[in-house]
Amino acid sequence: MNPSDLTATRRSLHAVAESVIAGPQHRLHGTIRMGLRPGGFGGTALDVAVDGGDLVWPGGRTALDGSTCRELAGRAGLEAGIAEGLYRDTSGVGMDESLVVDAAVVADLAAWLATGDAALRRIAPGDTPVLWPEHFDLAIALGDATVGVSPGDGWSPEPYAYVSVATAPLGEAWNAPFGAFCTRADLPDAEAVEAYLRSVIAQLPG
Repeated sequence: MNPSDLTATRRSLHAVAESVIAGPQHRLHGTIRMGLRPGGFGGTALDVAVDGGDLVWPGGRTALDGSTCRELAGRAGLEAGIAEGLYRDTSGVGMDESLVVDAAVVADLAAWLATGDAALRRIAPGDTPVLWPEHFDLAIALGDATVGVSPGDGWSPEPYAYVSVATAPLGEAWNAPFGAFCTRADLPDAEAVEAYLRSVIAQLPG
C-alpha cells in the first residue's frame, strides 16, 4: 500500500465522516456517533454511509473521489459541516477541497476497522464500538480508558490499536503520549488485536 495513497484517502474519509455524516446527523438527530457497515461506515441515526469509494443514501449513490464535502452533502440533501462546538481536532479538510479516495485503500481500511471491531466486541461483549468523527477511530470505553483501533493519523501514518488513559502506568507497553499503541504490522488478525489490547488493559490499575 502506497503510504501517500493511504494518507490521502484516510484524510478524505475522515472529512466525509465528520462533515457529511456526523455533522449533519448531529444537527438533525443530536448525535455524532457512527458505526461500521459492510465496505465502510455510516451514521447511527442518519442513513448516509460510505460504501467502498461511494457515498450512499436512500435512493442515491455518488463517487467520493474528486468531489468536495459540500457537493457530497448537497447531493444527499444535507448541509455540510462538522458538529460545531463539540471538539477541536478535525481532519483539516475544507468544505470545497477536492477529496482523494482510492477504493482499494478504502477496502483495506474498512477491513482493518472490521478486524478491530471484532476484537473490541470480544473484549466487551455488551458494548457496540463507536466510530467517532473527532479522531476518526473506532473505540469502546472501559472505565477511565478508551480502547480502540485507528486507521492512522498525525501520530502514526500506519493503522494501529491503542489504549488511551489520562495517566499511563510505568512500563514499556506505554509507548505513546496518550497511553499505548501497536501498529497493524504486528497485529495480523482480530485474535492478535484482542490479545494485544487485553495485555495492555491488564496493566491498568484497579
